[in-house]
Amino acid sequence: MEHTTYSCGFAVIAGPPNAGKSTLLNELLDYKLSIVTPKPQTTRKKITGIYHKDNCQIIFLDTPGIMDPEQKLHESMLSIVRETLKEADVVIALLPYSKKNNLFDREFAEELFNNWLKPARKPVISVLNKSDLVSREQQKEAEEIIRNTWHPDAVLSVSALKRTNLDTLVQTIEPFLPDSPPLYPEDSLSTAPERFFASEIIREKIFLLYGQEVPYSAEVVVDEFREQHESDPSRKDLIRCSIIVERESQKLILIGQKGAALKKLGQAARKDIEEMLGRPVYLELFVKIRPDWRKKHNLLKSYGY
Repeated sequence: MEHTTYSCGFAVIAGPPNAGKSTLLNELLDYKLSIVTPKPQTTRKKITGIYHKDNCQIIFLDTPGIMDPEQKLHESMLSIVRETLKEADVVIALLPYSKKNNLFDREFAEELFNNWLKPARKPVISVLNKSDLVSREQQKEAEEIIRNTWHPDAVLSVSALKRTNLDTLVQTIEPFLPDSPPLYPEDSLSTAPERFFASEIIREKIFLLYGQEVPYSAEVVVDEFREQHESDPSRKDLIRCSIIVERESQKLILIGQKGAALKKLGQAARKDIEEMLGRPVYLELFVKIRPDWRKKHNLLKSYGY
């Protein structure tokens, strides 16, 4: 069998909420694929991003943040992490730096390495993110603690936001990838359909535009995604979505006085969806109440959890 110099495999990004997993994925791809907000637990499902290089293809899998589950939605999100770890050729254990005395959350690191990564039995690259928050001496100290305590296969510090050390991260991942031809064409960025990213963009805007419990109680379902017909290019794509919430009060907040809040949400989402698709769209949003949907297995399943 002829030996190939090309490698291709799966790198799973796992860590706590707000570690910068989605930012890391976007910066590695140089494309905003995964939605990003300042609020924790923004990512709820697995996001696939495909990185292309002359000698390798890395399929990055961004996962929901690992946390203590408070309801069935959280349990479903954690199941996604467990199942995704099974697909990995290598795991990027992402831990954010902190300006506090401990430099990073050692209690969470213990949980991540021993209860999540050890059972998965995959090679682990421990990546300390947000390196711009600490000095190089502090980075060396934290890296040494991780190396001596949990013995990952590699340790390094990066700043996804500042794009620091990302090339080194890619070089560190490469040896763990199996020799294999690429799994996807070189112009592919993801395996997810356009309708999925349209719903994610709407959900991102909900996180950015609304406060308190509304973003966490909201789910976006694409009811219709109709592309314009080639025979009539003047027609816009039609995207009709339902925003699911749990209570009447949340519905009223989402809609706002005389529909002003929902209109603002629609305008912000439509702009980004059109930019993603590269064509004009007609976006319709409806708000529906499904009491306690985050606690109901049948509804979670119907929403893709």
